[in-house]
Amino acid sequence: GPRRRGPSRGDFNADFVFGEAEAGGEDAWTAALRQLRGKKAATTLDEKIEKVRQKRKLQEREAKQAKVKDEDAEAEDDQTKKKECEDCSRDEEDVESEYSLDDESIFAKADKVKVKEKKKSKKGEAGAESFFEDASQYDDNLSFQDMNLSRPLLKAITALGFKQPTPIQKACIPVGLLGKDICACAATGTGKTAAFILPVLERLIYKPRQAPITRVLVLVPTRELGIQVHSVTKQLAQFSSVTTCLAVGGLDVKTQEAALRSGPDILIATPGRLIDHLHNCPSFHLSSVEVLILDEADRMLDEYFEEQMKEIIRLCSHHRQTMLFSATMTEEVKDLASVSLKNPVRIFVNSNTDVAPFLRQEFIRIRPSREGDREAIVTALLTRTFQDHVMLFTQTKKQAHRMHILLGLMGLRVGELHGNLSQTQRLESLRRFKDEQIDILVATDVAARGLDIEGVKTVINFTMPNTIKHYVHRVGRTARAGKAGRSVSLVGEEERKMLKEIVKTAKTAVKARILPQDVILKFREKIENLEKDIYAVLCLEREEREMQQSEAQINKAKKQLETGKKETGSESLERSWFQTREERKKEKLAKALQEFDLALRGKKKRKKFVQDTQKKAQMTPEERSQFEILKSQMYAERLAKRNRRAKRARALPEEEPAAAPAGPKKKKKLSVFDEELTNTSRKALKQYRAGPSFEDRKRLGIAQRRKGGNFKSKSRY
Repeated sequence: GPRRRGPSRGDFNADFVFGEAEAGGEDAWTAALRQLRGKKAATTLDEKIEKVRQKRKLQEREAKQAKVKDEDAEAEDDQTKKKECEDCSRDEEDVESEYSLDDESIFAKADKVKVKEKKKSKKGEAGAESFFEDASQYDDNLSFQDMNLSRPLLKAITALGFKQPTPIQKACIPVGLLGKDICACAATGTGKTAAFILPVLERLIYKPRQAPITRVLVLVPTRELGIQVHSVTKQLAQFSSVTTCLAVGGLDVKTQEAALRSGPDILIATPGRLIDHLHNCPSFHLSSVEVLILDEADRMLDEYFEEQMKEIIRLCSHHRQTMLFSATMTEEVKDLASVSLKNPVRIFVNSNTDVAPFLRQEFIRIRPSREGDREAIVTALLTRTFQDHVMLFTQTKKQAHRMHILLGLMGLRVGELHGNLSQTQRLESLRRFKDEQIDILVATDVAARGLDIEGVKTVINFTMPNTIKHYVHRVGRTARAGKAGRSVSLVGEEERKMLKEIVKTAKTAVKARILPQDVILKFREKIENLEKDIYAVLCLEREEREMQQSEAQINKAKKQLETGKKETGSESLERSWFQTREERKKEKLAKALQEFDLALRGKKKRKKFVQDTQKKAQMTPEERSQFEILKSQMYAERLAKRNRRAKRARALPEEEPAAAPAGPKKKKKLSVFDEELTNTSRKALKQYRAGPSFEDRKRLGIAQRRKGGNFKSKSRY
């Protein structure tokens, strides 16, 4: 259908926020954190950073005092008074030591922002394949009251402050209520969760269950997104008797098992934990699932979840409705074949890589010789321009951790979110960012999908992400639900191709930001001076980790001595998994090797770089940013190779006739005579030299008689 305009602000209530307080009074994050309270680290990273900062301040102060003493011994009395003053006003001194007077001129300097020109491109988009029935056109005047929703749902919608359905909700809810399979795409922050939860709740209320069984399964790629979807579902179901359950990694297994045994109507899960329960919770199964929903479907169907998704779909009921949702939905039928869609309806309210309508996109160009300036540029942006409600995305967990330490040492309020943290730390960081206890959240792509954090004003990309899809999701953390937002991305020479594509598809003007060179140099110098402190913080962390490991070993040994080895063995039964340990190892290794091969394929420069960085203990800023870019290139190249490979269709649309088996063609049966002549195996040759056997003579005689020949067999017949 014709392309639709971006939603007007009228689609969203101006003072609308996602309320997180549930029917029970406490929000989803608090409930999840309560389960994990006992599992805290001895000291937080922020405490370690503060310790190192105070130590540095003390050293600086002492050095200053020693200098003054050398210059003028008489001014000693003044000095002691000064020290007392400094101790009294610690906060003021903090700011002073960080930024001296000569720095103020640096802060006063403004960045240049200019519009990037759009190059005209030839139009011509490929149409959607006939596999889909298209329903991207929707009735613009449709309200929630017109959708035939039950009263408990309308009451919940009013309580949540939803005013008008968003375009994706207007298009999806009527189709979802018909029970059709859906493949839907809409920009980030336009209410996709409600678009799939409302039709499902309506079906559950309309046709109440006869027995306690799970009828709806919602799969999400990350734990935090699972908690958020669960929170929204509970709020929409608060006035009905529909029960929900959350089964994501990192939270308590036993609590989840108990909830699953009671047979909740809706289950929200991450693939790994779901498979764990399917194999280890005897009374739990998926044979009664009537609706399967994949949120962030393109991520759920990519290579990382491939084996797990195959296993889940194998265990699911075949007669089900399947709904796929994402901001970057794949249209490739071959990618969707694995979930066996039946006559799916395609609902693309936005084109595949549309960013939010009120997002202002900015880019900072990094010259080839200035790759090492990335950290300096980011710290300059965060201390001078964007000081709060900022999400900073990095490519690797290591870089995210380093940025947390660096920004913390600069005196900024920072948190981090990535896969190396415990679940407690992950939720704690998110909660503190939402509650404005921290201004900056440094994250990897684990936080790039689906998370709705109110009030994110700016998203900064340390390096460009793997693909345009990843970019759309990262910048989609801001400018949500009709609000305005800004994204700032650092673009190096090797990432220019992606920038050109983004500029080409952008609906609004894209800006280029230029930082004054002396500002960058000043911050680079600051970072170099902090290297020792960063190393000190990392050492403190390593010591604490080693202490915790040895404590855990001692406790384990104590337990074994107290209870006796036999008892402990019988108590803790091994949890089973659908792959053996060897299979999992093989799969991981294959991916790692494939990644490595692709990254180094015919590129001596890269090979040398990886070897050199492994030898070094301390990497230079240039090498660090090069490593980040290398990571995303590895991913992009692997993806390209995967797309080139011929796909094995796991299911075909119904209207197509079943293809003939692709096995080897059956050979035409040879006559006995031809067989004798053409058979050159060792056995045949041996027989030929020895003369025909009794069986052969008998067979030959029968063949001749059938043909009506007058051959008289000289056998014992």
